[in-house]
Amino acid sequence: MSKEEKRAPEVRFEGFHDDWKQRKLGDIADITKLAGFEFTKYVNYSDEGTIIALRGLNVKNGQLILDDVKYIDQSDFKKLSRSKLYKNDILFTYVGTVGELAVIPEDDKYYLAPNVARIRLVNGVCPQFISQMMSGSIFYKKVIFPLIATSSQPALSMENVRKFTFLLPILEEQIKISTFLNQLDDSIALHQEKITKLQALKKAALQSLLPEKGETEPKVRFTNFSDAWQQRKLEQLGNIYTGNTPSTMDKTNWIDNKMGYVWVTPTDINNLTISNSEKHLSSKGWSKARTVPVNSVLITCIASIGKNTMNTVPAAFNQQINAIVPEENNAYFILTIMEKETKRLVGLAGKTATSIINKREFKKFVLLVPNIDEQIKIKTFFQYFDNNIDLCKQKLGKLQTLKKAFLQKMFM
Repeated sequence: MSKEEKRAPEVRFEGFHDDWKQRKLGDIADITKLAGFEFTKYVNYSDEGTIIALRGLNVKNGQLILDDVKYIDQSDFKKLSRSKLYKNDILFTYVGTVGELAVIPEDDKYYLAPNVARIRLVNGVCPQFISQMMSGSIFYKKVIFPLIATSSQPALSMENVRKFTFLLPILEEQIKISTFLNQLDDSIALHQEKITKLQALKKAALQSLLPEKGETEPKVRFTNFSDAWQQRKLEQLGNIYTGNTPSTMDKTNWIDNKMGYVWVTPTDINNLTISNSEKHLSSKGWSKARTVPVNSVLITCIASIGKNTMNTVPAAFNQQINAIVPEENNAYFILTIMEKETKRLVGLAGKTATSIINKREFKKFVLLVPNIDEQIKIKTFFQYFDNNIDLCKQKLGKLQTLKKAFLQKMFM
């Protein structure tokens, strides 16, 4: 049999050689959804209880998300036997955001709510394998998407869900693959949890180590610092510049490769420090651009107001951004306190179709700041937090990329 005809994935565990066999989901599973009248007639929602009705918002990225749940303990369960969920049932969203999946982890706790389908597999098929396979982007593009009804709201009928066709290995190989991918998911979840905890700790530290509204100094201060914090306008902390855009009609202002000069727009600002950009300037474009040295603070002031970053390389930037080039003040401290004061900055924007803070208003924006030594102490503390969060995000990104690659190579 040629490589093209062989029904097996590119990557397999040792000891497995048999071809995968074509199956239709409706032939190996009982698939159902809840009739609307069942919930409107027999279900009583409440905010407290033990029995949860799982809705579409509770199913995301292969997990049950239980931050926002509705309990149905006082409902008429005799009329809801079809919606009772058991361990290893698979949930599948079929309306709106189509294709989110999760496997039920235990009995006697969950019931099916509208807009989520239940897939109950026959013996000999691993639910974790089916869930992992169906969550892959290739499966979505090749199997799910072609069957979605085209309307104002994407949706799948149960008839079309039953038509999902795929290749299935023997049970032992299913278990081997799903166990490996579930372990990878556990690592991803641990990194996500670590990021969430670090971000929560940082938020608490921002509230303690920087003054709150109406305060003249923070609740907590480092040892040996007792001088009063002083009110300062941004223009008193450094020079303020508004960016510009060299002519896009003149193609010689721009260069297609990463060897050009960094030119920052709001869409480039996704982290607290920045060293690259989507578009790059040529030497000619750089000479016409508004440029700032390393360790300037860039803040968006049109539309997406309050996206903050500090450049770690010399940079130019467009007219949606104002820059602070610090003088006798620490750039990372300014970046940190502006991160905390984003909401107040946004409040300056005019109530127009496009929110905007002009340069004059921006320059007059007032902060409470300590002396330079205390600024550096605070900067060092928060930079440590931010570096750890960035490191966790990088590891998380690598794990997610690895998971995507395995989904493409371990399934047909």
